[in-house]
Amino acid sequence: MACAAVLVPGLLRGAVGAICSQAALSKSTRCALRHLSLTSIMKSKRKTDHLERTANVLRQEVVTAAKVCGTVNESPSVKRLRLLVADQDFSFKAGQWIDFFIPGVSVVGGFSICSSPRLLEQERVIELAVKYTNHPPAVWIHNQCTHDSEVAVRVGGEFFFDPQPEDASRNLVLIAGGVGINPLLSILRHAADLHRERTNRGNGYEIGTIRLFYSAKNTSELLFKKNILDLVNEFPEKIACSLHVTKQTTPISAELKPYITGDLCIITIACMQRIYIPASAEPMPFAINEGRITEKEIREHISRETLFYICGPPPMTDFFSEQLENSHVPKEHICFEKWW
Repeated sequence: MACAAVLVPGLLRGAVGAICSQAALSKSTRCALRHLSLTSIMKSKRKTDHLERTANVLRQEVVTAAKVCGTVNESPSVKRLRLLVADQDFSFKAGQWIDFFIPGVSVVGGFSICSSPRLLEQERVIELAVKYTNHPPAVWIHNQCTHDSEVAVRVGGEFFFDPQPEDASRNLVLIAGGVGINPLLSILRHAADLHRERTNRGNGYEIGTIRLFYSAKNTSELLFKKNILDLVNEFPEKIACSLHVTKQTTPISAELKPYITGDLCIITIACMQRIYIPASAEPMPFAINEGRITEKEIREHISRETLFYICGPPPMTDFFSEQLENSHVPKEHICFEKWW
């Protein structure tokens, strides 16, 4: 793979998208974001690839060389990838994704960046968390990718949080399902960086409170638990997190037991019996709950100052975006992205 930048005709330089704040965006752009479902593609019986699904989404025009500088198993089915991007002109906004080009693999991958823009500024590194599937780019990442493997990336996406210092303070509610946590973790990390900057320097954007709701089948599939807990512990007055598990079948690890709220039920496969783990029902800034995220939980955080970011399976995304609209949340305050 050549290291020189590649210019892609017909695409606009820079990723213009949904900042979902007071920053200058036209109403039409915000509406376009909300309808990023590509309905015509969904009607097709043939499974579409990433480039087809995102054909109408704005991208940067430059494809940039990158090199794998680290990998780690984030869960039994998800591998976290660290990419070194030396090009100083390469940048992204928290929540965006990349087109992922692999030498010798004809299919282009599409993966959300889960790291913050600050990590790129400081170390020239971005991180991805890729779930194993039979999709060729995912297969390559899990089975063939090695340290120093060379790839190429291009930033795209209209789902991001990029407030300017003069923008009004906003609360954030982040709703994630499965690997939909990736862009929301990037936003969470970026919000924490903004808060650190304002605390240390006395200026910059003033972030409001941040509440993360994150659901997965079981605790082993809840990605970035330690990273999230560290942020909650660092900024307990700003950040809170509710983790939800829907099909827990194994014992909860010791380090997570203090955060179980209510009676969490574990169904043991071997003997098909239910075991309940009692715990405190008092509200906690970091808590693990049984069952799906509920409409009631989300509705409790609706306010004029709150922005909602949603990323997960399409039914989940549709449900919460519709419920928020029915609760009279302004459409420009509801941002979502779907990955099929």
